[in-house]
Formats: sequence, C-alpha cells, structure tokens
Amino acid sequence: MENLLRVGVISSTHGVRGEVKVFPTTDEKERFKKLKTVLLDTGKEQISLEIEGVKFFKNMVILKFKGYDNINDVERYRGKDLLITREQAVPLKENENFVADLIGLTVKTDEGDILGNVKDVLFTGANDVYVVERENGKDILLPAIRQCILDVDLEEQVMTVHLLDGLLDL
Repeated sequence: MENLLRVGVISSTHGVRGEVKVFPTTDEKERFKKLKTVLLDTGKEQISLEIEGVKFFKNMVILKFKGYDNINDVERYRGKDLLITREQAVPLKENENFVADLIGLTVKTDEGDILGNVKDVLFTGANDVYVVERENGKDILLPAIRQCILDVDLEEQVMTVHLLDGLLDL
C-alpha cells in the first residue's frame, strides 16, 4: 500500500502574493483547514510545505504556503500533486477505501472468473465507478454500489464483484 496519498493538484496561481488554486482530490475539501503541512511532488523530489492560509472558491481550495510570497515562487508548481501521509488522512468509514489502495486490485466475479485489474476510479456524483482493464484491453465500468461490489480484500489484493445485467454488454 502507498504511504502517501494525493489530496490535490495545483491548477494555477491565485493573485500575485504566492497563493495557488488547488483542485482537491479528496472527498472532504474542508480537511485542508486542519492540515499543517503537505508534500509537493515536483516529479524529481518531494518538498514539505507549511500551510499558512486556506480559503475556498467554488470547487477549488486556495492555499498560501509559508515562505512563498510572490507569484514567481509558485508558478513552476502548476500541475503538481500535493500529498499527505496516511497518518494525516481522514479516518475512513466502513466500506471506504483510498483510491490509491484500489488501483491495481485483481477483480473477480462471485463465480470465480477473473475480469481484470482496477486501473482508475471515476467520480460521477451519484456513486464512484471503478474502471477495470481486461486482458483484451477493453474496459469494464463497475458502479461502486453494494449490489455490484461485494468485497474488497486489500491484503489479498482482490475485489469480488457481482456482475449486474448489462455490465458486460458493449
């Protein structure tokens, strides 16, 4: 399991005083108010940043980092991920998992057939949808609902599903 979890992606700068707009990749964007630090993944290294200020604008989070006081300090981080450790993560409720833990799971049916591996999770509003890549390269979209997702075993790296009528129809 990954020790670091992505909570957002820097989408752009905000103003000229070093603030950035962050697209949250967490269910609870309010959680940024409680975070003291995040890790910035530059692609080459991870930089620990201290959060100095948090504001919200529409679906975005506006962050100010300590020591980054003008637009030139933060402009180069556009498109970069903000990460936290598992210890900083919001506690999960029953039957919830971190997306990072789901990616790569082997998906099998309740009849024992292997469907493929989870390659992505789509957030649709009503419910999440798991994208399962099959051996033939085609994807199956599985709704993350109890009638379809029967069990997620992170230790065994297996997701057991019940195929609802029409899910394999092309």
